[in-house]
Amino acid sequence: MMFKSTAVVAQTVLRQSGTRPIHIAAPIICKECLKNSIGFSRKWSQPKYLKFLGFIRYSSSQVPPDKIIEKQTSGSGVTPEQTATPSPPTSSPSEAEDPKLLKEQKIVKIRTKKPFDHKYVENIYIEPGRAMVEYLLVLRELNEIPKYTRRSPYGSGKSLTVYKRKDIEELAIKKYGSLEKLSEEKILRMAQLQMRYRKFPFSEAYYKDYIDKHYIYFDKKPEQQAEDQKEGHNKWTWTGTGQVVVSSICVNFFNVIIKGFAWAFTGSYSMFSEMIHSAADTLNQIILGIGLYQSFKKPDSDHPYGYSNLRHVSSLISGVGIFCIGTGFSVYHGIQGLLHPEEMGLNIWALGTLVGSLVSEGATLYLAVSQTRKSAKKEGIKFWKYVWRGYDPNTTVVLLEDLAAVSGVVIASGCIGLTWYTGNPLYDSVGSIVIGGLLAGVAGVIIKTNSAALLIRSIPLEKKDEISKDLEQDRMIRSLHDVKATEMGGQWKFKAEVDFDGREIARAYLYKLDMEQLLKEMQDLQTSTDAEEFMLKHGQQLIDSLGEEIDRIEKLLKSKYPEIRHVDLEAL
Repeated sequence: MMFKSTAVVAQTVLRQSGTRPIHIAAPIICKECLKNSIGFSRKWSQPKYLKFLGFIRYSSSQVPPDKIIEKQTSGSGVTPEQTATPSPPTSSPSEAEDPKLLKEQKIVKIRTKKPFDHKYVENIYIEPGRAMVEYLLVLRELNEIPKYTRRSPYGSGKSLTVYKRKDIEELAIKKYGSLEKLSEEKILRMAQLQMRYRKFPFSEAYYKDYIDKHYIYFDKKPEQQAEDQKEGHNKWTWTGTGQVVVSSICVNFFNVIIKGFAWAFTGSYSMFSEMIHSAADTLNQIILGIGLYQSFKKPDSDHPYGYSNLRHVSSLISGVGIFCIGTGFSVYHGIQGLLHPEEMGLNIWALGTLVGSLVSEGATLYLAVSQTRKSAKKEGIKFWKYVWRGYDPNTTVVLLEDLAAVSGVVIASGCIGLTWYTGNPLYDSVGSIVIGGLLAGVAGVIIKTNSAALLIRSIPLEKKDEISKDLEQDRMIRSLHDVKATEMGGQWKFKAEVDFDGREIARAYLYKLDMEQLLKEMQDLQTSTDAEEFMLKHGQQLIDSLGEEIDRIEKLLKSKYPEIRHVDLEAL
C-alpha cells in the first residue's frame, strides 16, 4: 500500500515542479537514482524533500534491479511505450531468489472502502403497538415476521419486543397491496371513528381521550391506562396536602354561615369583612382542590410531562381571587363605614362568632403548619424558605389564608371591642380596611411565589451541587458540563452533558465476557472482512453497555432523590 502511493506522489511532485514525468517501473527508488535522473529538479533532490517523500528507504547498493527508474531524454529517440516497459533484471539467480528481496517486492492490495452515508433506515425498530396502529396489523400477523428484543426505556427492567420497520412495511404491503392503499384505509377508519364520537356530548374530549389511550401510548394496555388514571385521581385525597385542603374547605364553609348570621344581627363592618374573607377562602380552596385533583392526572399527548403545574395555576387563581374579592369588598365596605357611620347592634353575637372562628381557623392553621413543617424537614429546607419558594403551593395557600384569617379575627375582635367600649363606629370601619390590607399582602405573596414557580426555576444550588457530586463519584463519569436542574410543579428535572470514561465503559463490558473465548475469536480472524464483523459485533454490544450504565445511574439518582422525575444525561 505504501509502495504504490509513493510512486504516485513522486510523479505528482515532478509534474508540479515543471519537469517532464519520470516513468517509474517500481514504487521504491533510491536517492542516487533520482539525483541522476534527467530532468529532476535540483530543489526536489534535496534530502529533506526526499525524506518526506519516502525515497531514501534503500541505499544504492540495496536497490533491486527491477526498482530502477527508466531514464528518458528528449534526444534519445526512445518512445514513451518503450520507456514505460521495465528493463529485464540483470541480477544473478541467487539474488533473484533472495527472500528479503522478494518480501520487499510484494505489493499489498488496497481494499476499496464504500462511501459512508449517514442517512440509513434499514435498522429502524418499532414496537408491536405502533406497528398495529400505524400499519393496521393484528398481533397474529406480526408472528409471521422475525422479532427482536431490546432494552426497555421505561425503567421496568423487562426487555422490549420490537420488529424491523422494513419487515412491517413488507407485511402491510402484502395485506393492503401498497403503502398508498394503507394510507387510504387509515383515513377511512379515522373518519368513521370521528363520526361515531360526534354522537356524544363533549365529543372532542371523548375523541381525544380515545386517541390518547389507543394511538399514543402503545407501551401500556388501554385498561392499564384507565386503571392508572383512576388510581391517580383517588390518590390525591390521601396526601397530606389533600387533607389540609379538604379540611380547610369544610371549616371555611361553616364559618361563612356563622359569620353571615352574626353580620345580619350586628351590622358590623368588620364582621362583614370576616364573612367575605371566609367566603373568598372557601371559593379559593375549592379551586385549590380542583387543581390538586387535576395535577394527579397521568401524562397524555398534549401534556407529556403531566399536569403537576396545575397546582401552581390554581394557587395563582386563588391569589387573584383573594385580592379581588377579599381585599376589594373589605376595603370598599370599610370606606363606606367611614363615610356613612352607623350604630352597631348587639355585639355579643359578633364576639361569640369571632371566638368560634378563632378556634376553627386555628385548627386548620395547625394542620397546615404541621404539613408544611413535615415537608420542609423532608426536603432539608427551613420552614419559611419552604413557604416563600412555594414548594407545595396548595398547602402554602391554605397556610397563608388561615394565618390571615386568624390575624383578621384578632383585628376584628379588637376593633369591635373598641367600638363597643367607646361607642365610636369608626374603629369598626378601620378594622375592615386593615383586614382588606392584610388580605392584599397575602394575595401578593401567593401570586409572586406561584408566578415564579410557573417560570420553571432552578432547584436550590446546594441540592444541585449535591447531585453533581454524587454523579462525579461514579466510575463511568469523567466530568459534567452544562448542568441544569429545574423544578416543575414540585417535581425536578435534571439535565447534564456527561463526559463518559470510554476505558471504564469498555472495562465494564469486558468484565461480562469470557476473555479466553474472546481471544480465540480474535485469533480466528483471517481477513479484513472478518475483522470488520468482529468490531461491528462488539461495537454494538459496547453501545448497549453504555445505555445500561446510563439507566443504572438514572435509577440511582431517582432512588436517592425522589423529587427527580426526569433525568437527561447526554454523552459528549
